[in-house]
Amino acid sequence: MSVLVKQLCFILCFTGDITQKGYEKKRGKLLAPYIIQNEVPPLQSGGGAAPTPSSSGSSTSHHRHSHCPRRSGGTRDERYRSDVHTEAVQAALAQHKEEKLALPMPTKRRSTYIQSPTDTHTPPDSSSSSDDDESSGAGLQSPDSWLDSGPQGSTSSSSSSSSSSASHSDHRSPHAPQTHMHTHTHSPAPHPHTPLPPHSHSQPVALAEAFAHAQIEVGGACPGQPLLQRGSRVDRPTNTHRGLSRGQSRGSMMETADGVPVSSRVSTKIQQLLNTLKRPKRPPLSDFFTDDQQEIVEVPRPDPNTPRPEGRQVIPVKGEPLGVVSNWPPSLQAALARWGATQGKSPALTALDITGKPLYTLTYGKLWSRSLKLAYTLLNKLGAKNEQVLKAGDRVALVYPNSDPGMFWVAFYGCLLAELIPVPIEVPLSKKDVGSGQVGFQLGSCGVCFALTSETCLKGLPKTPTGEILQFKGWPRLKWVVTDSKYLTKPSKDWQPHIPTANTDPAYIEYKVSKEGTVMGVAVSKVGMVTHCQALTQACNYTEGETMVNVLDFKKDMGLWHGVLTSVMNRIHTVSVPYAVMKACPLSWVQRVHIHKARVAVVKCRDLHWAMMSHREQRDVSLASLRMLIVADGANPWSVSSCDAFLNLFQAYGLKPEVICPCASSAEAMTVAIRRPGVPGTPLPARAVLSLGGLSHGVIRVNTEDKNSALTVQDVGHVMPGALMCIVKPDGPPMLCKTDEIGELVVNSRAGGTMYYGLPGLTKNTFEVIPVNASGAPIGEIPFVRSGLLGFVGPGSLIFVVGKAEGLLIVSGRRHNADDLIATALAVEPIKTVYRGRIAVFSVTVFYDERIVIVAEQRPDASEEDSFQWMSRVLQAIDSIHLVGLYCLALVPANTLPKTPLGGIHLSESKQLFLDGALHPCNILMCPHSSVTNLPKPRQKQPVGVGPASIMLGNLVAGKRIAHAAGRDLGIIEDQDLVRKLCMWPTVMHQFLTEALQQRAQTDPDHVLYVLLNSKGTAVCTATCMQLHKRAEKIAAALMERSGINTGENVILLYPPGIDLIAAFYGCLYSGCIPVTVRPPHPQNLTATLPTVRMIIDVSKAACILTTQFYVKILRSKDASASVNIKTWPIIIDTDDLPRKRPAYVYKPPSADMVAYLDFSVSTTGMLTGVKMSHAAVSALCRSIKLQCELYSSRQIAICLDPYCGLGFVLWCLASVYSGHQSILIPPAELELSLGVWLSVLTQYRIRDTFCSYSVMELCTKGLGGQTDALKARGVNLSCVRSCVVVAEERPRLSLTHSFSKLFKDLGLSPRAVSTTFGSRVNIAICLQGTTGPDPSTAYVDMKSLRHDRVRLVERGAPQSLPLVESGTILPGVRVVIVNPETRGPVGDSHLGEIWVNSPHTATGYYTIYDEENLQADHFNVHLSFGDPHTLWSRTGYLGFVKRTELTDSSGGRHDALFVVGSLDETLELRGLRYHPIDIETSVSRAHRSIAESAVFTWTNLLVVVSELCGSEQDALDLVPLVTSVVLEEHHLIVGVVVVVDPGVIPINSRGEKQRMHLRDSFLADQLDPIYVAYNM
Repeated sequence: MSVLVKQLCFILCFTGDITQKGYEKKRGKLLAPYIIQNEVPPLQSGGGAAPTPSSSGSSTSHHRHSHCPRRSGGTRDERYRSDVHTEAVQAALAQHKEEKLALPMPTKRRSTYIQSPTDTHTPPDSSSSSDDDESSGAGLQSPDSWLDSGPQGSTSSSSSSSSSSASHSDHRSPHAPQTHMHTHTHSPAPHPHTPLPPHSHSQPVALAEAFAHAQIEVGGACPGQPLLQRGSRVDRPTNTHRGLSRGQSRGSMMETADGVPVSSRVSTKIQQLLNTLKRPKRPPLSDFFTDDQQEIVEVPRPDPNTPRPEGRQVIPVKGEPLGVVSNWPPSLQAALARWGATQGKSPALTALDITGKPLYTLTYGKLWSRSLKLAYTLLNKLGAKNEQVLKAGDRVALVYPNSDPGMFWVAFYGCLLAELIPVPIEVPLSKKDVGSGQVGFQLGSCGVCFALTSETCLKGLPKTPTGEILQFKGWPRLKWVVTDSKYLTKPSKDWQPHIPTANTDPAYIEYKVSKEGTVMGVAVSKVGMVTHCQALTQACNYTEGETMVNVLDFKKDMGLWHGVLTSVMNRIHTVSVPYAVMKACPLSWVQRVHIHKARVAVVKCRDLHWAMMSHREQRDVSLASLRMLIVADGANPWSVSSCDAFLNLFQAYGLKPEVICPCASSAEAMTVAIRRPGVPGTPLPARAVLSLGGLSHGVIRVNTEDKNSALTVQDVGHVMPGALMCIVKPDGPPMLCKTDEIGELVVNSRAGGTMYYGLPGLTKNTFEVIPVNASGAPIGEIPFVRSGLLGFVGPGSLIFVVGKAEGLLIVSGRRHNADDLIATALAVEPIKTVYRGRIAVFSVTVFYDERIVIVAEQRPDASEEDSFQWMSRVLQAIDSIHLVGLYCLALVPANTLPKTPLGGIHLSESKQLFLDGALHPCNILMCPHSSVTNLPKPRQKQPVGVGPASIMLGNLVAGKRIAHAAGRDLGIIEDQDLVRKLCMWPTVMHQFLTEALQQRAQTDPDHVLYVLLNSKGTAVCTATCMQLHKRAEKIAAALMERSGINTGENVILLYPPGIDLIAAFYGCLYSGCIPVTVRPPHPQNLTATLPTVRMIIDVSKAACILTTQFYVKILRSKDASASVNIKTWPIIIDTDDLPRKRPAYVYKPPSADMVAYLDFSVSTTGMLTGVKMSHAAVSALCRSIKLQCELYSSRQIAICLDPYCGLGFVLWCLASVYSGHQSILIPPAELELSLGVWLSVLTQYRIRDTFCSYSVMELCTKGLGGQTDALKARGVNLSCVRSCVVVAEERPRLSLTHSFSKLFKDLGLSPRAVSTTFGSRVNIAICLQGTTGPDPSTAYVDMKSLRHDRVRLVERGAPQSLPLVESGTILPGVRVVIVNPETRGPVGDSHLGEIWVNSPHTATGYYTIYDEENLQADHFNVHLSFGDPHTLWSRTGYLGFVKRTELTDSSGGRHDALFVVGSLDETLELRGLRYHPIDIETSVSRAHRSIAESAVFTWTNLLVVVSELCGSEQDALDLVPLVTSVVLEEHHLIVGVVVVVDPGVIPINSRGEKQRMHLRDSFLADQLDPIYVAYNM
C-alpha cells in the first residue's frame, strides 16, 4: 500500500512518520466535535480530495485571466503544505453554524455605498503588503484558487497565507448545504482560564523537557480539509427611500420580503441585539463592592489556573566564533578599492527597467571610480573657491528612488570614502506624505544639512511656483546635491581618499519607524558594519563571484546588509529587483534567478506570494541554482505557510527544501539569527506547535488538545557568529526569563547598532541593557541591545520568534500578537471581501484598558452582506481562538489606508486616522459589549424607609441643612411714594388684568405699551393703552354677539407673534371667555404642524377660533384637508375687519380664583399638557416679575420670544399691561431673515433689559460670531444692556451663554449681563435674575456623585467635573424645597432631588378632557412625607439642588442659589445610576468635528445615540467608534445603537429644547431616514 507522508501530529520523541490511515484516524478524532460527517468530502485512496462542484474543471477557464493557476491534486508529495490555522478557524466557526445569525446588519443609506474610485485592474502590489516593517505583514492577496484543487493540508500554520479556506470563492457549490451562522461574539468557546494539560504546569520543566511533549512537524500535508460553510441568512432592512416628508411613515407603504412591516424594522433589530446581550458574557464580570462616592474599575481577580513559567533560568546562547579569514579586507572601502583595482570588469550590480529587463550593469571598476569622484566632489567642490563645506563625520541625506540602485550605491560608497555619514531616507512625493514630518524629525536629530539625489529624482520632487524644492513639513532646510556623473569632478592624481581601519565612529545611519510612527536613526559604527558583513559571510557561506537576486529595499535592513554591503565585501554580483518591477511582473525575481543562475535570493513572504500568483505565466524557469533563499521576514509566525506553500509549488521547478532560510533581524540588533543553508538529505528543522492561551500569558505551553488555539512557529536558525543572546522580560527591568517563558531577544555583538543618533535617552534603554537574574543582580558588565523580537530558545539552541514587541497588544493583562490576529482574520474566507495584505491591527486605550481594532481594505465588488458576514465570522474566530473580544472591525474602500513608500500599510498613521475620525470606513462593526469587561458593577439601589428618624439616619446623613430656599416677600401694599411717583396708580393693585387695562386707558391713554418690529428694525405696528383697549372691546363685542359662544368657554387664538394676539387675548377676557393661545400652522409644512393645532382644539373643547384672514383660508384649504378633517372646525372668526362696536359690558369674574387662560405646551418628553392659570395667579406673577425686574412706565424692554406659552407669553402679553412699561416686540422669525436685527434694536432703543430664547442666542452666536467687526462698524453697541435673560425650562446652557458673552464682549456686552430663568409646567416662573440680588453663581460638581443623586462640590478643572450655573434668583413670593422623588421627604443640601415649589402664582391644575384626578393630585397640592406636612407644594418634575453661597441677598442674609440639573422624566436609569441626557450629548458633540447636534434616549435598556452629521456623508461611519468610545470613557456606558442623520432631524420645540421622546418614536417607527444605523454588539 502506498503511504503518503503527512505532517499533522508528530511528537519530538518520535522519529518516523505516521501512515495515511493513522493520520485520518487522528484527524477525524480531532475534528469530530465540529464537523458534520456528510459535509466532509470522502477521501480518495490516493490521498486527494474527492472532486467537489466548486473545484470541477468547468471553472478553470474563469480563472485563467486572473493569474490564478490550479495545481494538480495528489500527484506530488504534499509534505510541506501548512494549513492547520485555516482548518482551526473553520472548526471554531463550525461551533456557531447551527445558530441563526442574531445580529442585525447596519442600516445604510444607499448613497453611502459609493466607494472611492479604484483602479479596476489592480496590480498585484495594490492588493498586497509591503516589505516594510510597518506593514501588516499578513501575507498578500493570493489568487482565488491556486490552492484549491489539491488535497488540503492540515498541518500547522498560523498563517495569513495564501492557503485560504476558500474553495473557489468565485463559485459556490450548488449542493453545499447553507448553514445559518450565528454572529454573536460570546461563542461557546474555551474559557480564557481553562486549565491546561496537567503536564504543562504540574512540575517544573526545562524547555527541552517541555518539547519532549511538543508537537513538532517535519513536513507533510493532509487531505480532506472540510468545506467552510457560509452563513446565508441575515435580517437586513430594506433600503429606505428618500423623498417622503419627515413626518410621513413609511411603514404603511412597504413591507419587507418576509412580510414584516417596515415600521417594525428597527424594533426587530434592537430585539435581536437584546437577545444576543441576554446571553452571558465571557469572561464574566467578577462581583465586588462599589463605593458610592467613587466608581471602581473592575480589577480581575488572579486566576489560579493561569499558566506560569516553571523552567529554570535561561542561559545565554553563544553563536559560533567569528572565523578570522586572512584575506578579509579591514573595511568596506578597502574591499571596494581592492575589487575596483583587481576585478574592475567584474559585475557588481545589475539594475532592471520597469519591464524587468536589465537596464545597466555597474562593474566594480565603475563603482570604484564614480564613488571616488563623488567623494572628491563632496569634500572639495561644494563651496565657493574650493572651500571645504562638508567635513568628516558630517551627516548627509541620501534621497534615491527604489528603482535607481546604481546611483544609491555610488552615493553610499562615495560618502564612506569621504568619511561622511550617509543617512538614507525615502523620496518625499508630496507635501502631505504619510510620516513626512517624522522623517524631518530624524533629519533634524541627525543634523543633516545636505541631501544627495539624482537629476531624475530632483526633477520629480515637489516644487514651489518659483521652481524651488518644496520645504517639507518638519524638515530642516536642505541643500540639494545632484550626484550624476556629469556633475562630478575627477580627482587630481595626487588625491587619494583616506581609508581608516574600522573604528567605533558611525559609518551610516539607518532609519527605523517606531510603533508610534516616530522615525529614528540607528547609527551603525564602522567596526559594526564590517563585523556584520563578516558574520553574514560566515553564516551564509558567501563566496567570491556568486550572483545574488535582491528584491528588498536596498536603503535599509536586509536589503542593505546583504545587497549593498556584504555583496561588495565578497565581490558578489547583485541583481536588484525594484518594487515597481515587482508590481508590473510579480515573477520577475524568479526569472532573474533562472537567467543569472543566482545562488542566493533575498526576499520577503510578499514576494513568495506574488511568484505563486503568477507562476503559470512562465513554466520554463528553474530554481535549481539556488543554494539559499533568505526569507527576511521569516521570523513572523505567519511566514510558515508562505514558505511551505512556495516550496510545495516550486519544488517541481528545482527548488530544494533545505534552501529556504528564514532569519530574524531588527534595525537595532541587525541580524539576530539566520538558518544556515542545509545539506541535501538532512532532516528539516523542527517546528513548535504552541498554545495561544499560554502565549497570551507569556508562557510556552505545548498545544496537545485544542487545535483551534494553536500557533505553529518555525525556527530562524542559530545565533549569528560572534554574538551572545539572552531572553529577558519585555517589560520592566531586563530580568532573565525562564526556559519556558516568552521574552525579548537581546544581543551582545560587535555587529549591531550603537545608538539612536541624537537621542541619548532612548539609546540608553535600548542599546545599553544589562540583563539581571531573578535576585536583580547583573549577570555581567557587557551591554546587550534590545532587538524588539519576542521569542525563546528551543532544543539545539534553535531560535524561535513568536512576534515583535511593537506588534504586542496587551488586553486585560494578556498578550496578543497583531500578526496572529491578522492570520486568523485572513483564514476566514477573505478572498471576496478584503485584500489580503491590507490589514492593520492596533490597539486604542478606552476606559482604562487597551482595545483591539482591525481595519481592512474592502474589495470594490464585495457586497454589503458578504462584508457583514465576513466581519461577523472574524469576530467569532478571534473570540474562539484567541479568547479576546474585538472592539472595532472596520472596512475601508480600496486604496484608502495610508501606505509606506513601498506599499505597506502605515500602521501608526492608520491608527491616528481612526482616532481622529478621518478613516472614512464603508463598513464598521463595534463590539463593546464583548470586549469591555472591566465596567463597574451596576449599582443596587437600597429601599429607603421613611419616617421622622430619616432626618438623622438616612436622607440627611451627608447634608448640613435641609435643602430649601425662598425669594423675598411679595407684599400686597407697595411703597405708596413709589406708586404715586412712577405709576400714579391707587395704592391697591388690581386683582384682574382687565381692570388694569381699563384703568390705563383712562389715566394714560396715549402711553405706548407695545411696538412691533420687522426684520429691518422698523416699527410696523404700535399699540397705546387706549388703542389696545378699543381693539379688545371690538373683539369682545364680536364674541358676545355670536350665538353658541357662552361665558367661560374656551377660545383658540391662532395668530402670528404680534399685537393682534394681545388684543384678542384681552378681547376674550372682556367677554368672559377663556383664551387659549396656539402657534399657527406653518403654511409650508401643514402635514407636520396642523395636527398639533387640531389636537389642542379637541383637547380644550374650544367653542371658537379667533384668527386672521390669512389663516382662515389655510384652515379651510385643500392642503389642510389632507391632514385633518376641516369640516369639524369650531366657529372661526376673522378679526381683521370687525366693525367698531363696544360690548354691552366688560365681564368681571366673580372670584379671582376663576381661570383666566389656559397655557398649552409640548414638554421635552413629548407630552401635550395644558395648565389652568387663575386671575389671582396671573396678578401675583405679574407683580412678582415687576418687583424682580423693577418695571415701571418709563422703562423699555425688548422681547425676542415665541408668545404662545410659559413665561414668553406672560412677558409678551401680560407684563406690560400690569406694570405699564413699553415692550419692544421682535418675532423670532424676523431674526431668521436678518440676524442682526435684535442686537441693532438693543442699540437703537438703548434697551437695558431684554429677554430671548436659547434658539435666538444660538442663531446669533453661530451666525454673527465672525461678524463682530462689521457690527461694530454699523454702530452696534451693547454697553447699555444691563440684563439679557434667556427664558427656558431646562438646565442653563453654560457653554452657549459663555460663548455669547465672549463673542459680543467687543461690542460692549458685560459678561455679567447674561442670565437665565427657570420655570416648569406647574409654575411657569420660579427663577428670574432681575436687576436686584447677586450675580448668578457657578458650581462644579462631581459627575460620578451626581449619578448617585449626590452633590459633591469639586474644584474647577477637576476630572469628571460638571460646571453648573444658577438658574436665576428665586422670584418674590416663591419657596422651593428639594425632595427625594421616591420617599417625598426633604433632603439635605448635598443631595440631588426633585424641585418642589410653593407660590401664589402656581397654576391651578392640569386642564384635561378626562380630568385625570390622580395626575392632578400627584403634581399639584402635594404634601411632604415629613418635616412640614401642612404646606401645599407643586412638583416641577425637575431635579436640582440648593447651595448656600457666600453672597448676600437683598434682605442681607446669605444667598441660597438654586441649580437645575435636568428633567426627571428624561433621566436615563442605566446600570442602577441616573444619567442626564444633556451630559452624554455634550460628550458626543465633542467627539467629532462633523457632529452638529446629538440626542440620546433609551429603549429596553439600550442607550441610543442620534447624531446629526454636518459634514460629508463619508464621515458618517467615522462617528460610530468615536461616539462609542467617548461615552464609554466619560460616562462608563456602552452605546447600543448609533444613528447618524441629516442636520435638522432632531426635533426641537419653540424654546429650543430637544424633543427626545418624539425622536425616539420616529426612530422606532423608522421615520428618520438615517444616513447610517450601527448596532453595537
